[in-house]
Amino acid sequence: MNPSEIRSYFQENIEAITDSIREIVEIESPSFSPEGIGSVADWIEKRTTAAIPGASIERKFAESRGDHLIIRAFSDKPGKPVLILGHTDTVHPFGSTLKNPTRIEDGKLFGCGTFDMKANIALFIEVLGAMRKLGLEPARPLRIVLSCDEEVGSATGRPILEAEARKSDYCFIFEPSANGKIKTGRKGTGMYRLKAKGVPAHAGLDPEKGASAILELSKQIAALENLNDPSDGTTVTVGTIKGGTTTNVVPEFAECSIDVRFTSVEAGKRVESALRSLEPSDKRVELELEGEINRPPLERTEAVAALFRKTVELASSFGYEIGETQVGGASDGNFVGALGIPVLDGLGIRGDGAHRLDEHVVVEDIPDRAALITLLLSNEMSSNA
Repeated sequence: MNPSEIRSYFQENIEAITDSIREIVEIESPSFSPEGIGSVADWIEKRTTAAIPGASIERKFAESRGDHLIIRAFSDKPGKPVLILGHTDTVHPFGSTLKNPTRIEDGKLFGCGTFDMKANIALFIEVLGAMRKLGLEPARPLRIVLSCDEEVGSATGRPILEAEARKSDYCFIFEPSANGKIKTGRKGTGMYRLKAKGVPAHAGLDPEKGASAILELSKQIAALENLNDPSDGTTVTVGTIKGGTTTNVVPEFAECSIDVRFTSVEAGKRVESALRSLEPSDKRVELELEGEINRPPLERTEAVAALFRKTVELASSFGYEIGETQVGGASDGNFVGALGIPVLDGLGIRGDGAHRLDEHVVVEDIPDRAALITLLLSNEMSSNA
C-alpha cells in the first residue's frame, strides 16, 4: 500500500477518528485527580486491547497522582524498541468542559485537553488499529509510556519513562506540534524561589533599626536581569513577588519566584551557580534560595536531525509538508534526550490553544498526521539514518 492510499484510508474514516477523540476528551482528568486519570486509563486500556491484540498493558499507581501506563507491543520485532511518550493529565479543572464543550466548529475540534494532548493519544491508538486492518506492522517493538503527572513536573513519571528510555533506540513524542512543526529542540527549565529575611522595625518611630527584605529583594531582582543572555537563548524571569507585614512596618519577609530557561547544559549550570552565589547588599538581610533545575534541555543533535530528515522524506511521499522548530517549553522528552536517546517531539495534530479554553485541533490535519505516524512506525527509523 502506497503512502497516498494510507492517507486516503484515514480520510475515509475521519468521522470514526473524531468520535474517538471526543470520547477521551470528555473524560476530564486534571493533574492530581486519580479518579479522572484512572477513567482515562480505563478508556485507553480498552481501546488499546482492541487495536493491538496481545499487547501487554501495565498500570503503575502513584499516590495522589493516578495511573501511569506502560504498553508493550510487537515485542517479537527485531531491534531495540521505539519509545512513544504522552501524558493523560491536563491543566483544566473539573467542570471545564462546560466552558469549552467538545465540538466541531469551522473545521476545528474543540475541547479541554484536546490539543495537549488527548487527541494525539486517541489518534495513535487509531493508527495502530488501522495498521492491523491494512496489513501493516511496526518495524520495531513498541514501548508506550503515558504518564499522569507531566503537567506538574513528572515527579513520579520520570523514573518510569527513563527506565524505558534506556532500553530504547529512539523516541517519538505526541505532544502538540508548533503550528504543525515538529520540535527538534526544547529549552531546559529551572524553578526557584528566592527568600529574603530582614529586620522589622516601626516605619515611623525607628525605621533605621530595620532592614527591609523588600528593598533587598528588589536589588536582587534587578541583578537577576544580568543573567539573561539573548545570544544563547537563556532567560531568567521573576514571575511572582510578595512580602511585607503591614503598611507601617519595615518589611521582615519577601520572596519571589524565578523561572529559568536555557538551551544547553552549560548555560543551565552557569545560571544555577550564579543564583546560588547571590549575596545580600545589606548584610543584615538573609537570603535563601529554594529550587533546582527541573528538566535538562532537549538538544538538537545530529541523531535528532537524522530522524527529522527521514520524517520529512516520509511526509513528502504523500505531499505533506512539515517543518521543524525549537521551543522554550519543556516536556518529558527533555528527560529522554538527556540520556542520549534521539527524540522527535511535537508529532501531534496541528492546532492551538494549549492550556486555554479555546483549545482545539484542526480536523483536516488528522489524515495527514495519521498517515505520517503510520509511515514512521512501519519504516526503519534508526537514529543512524
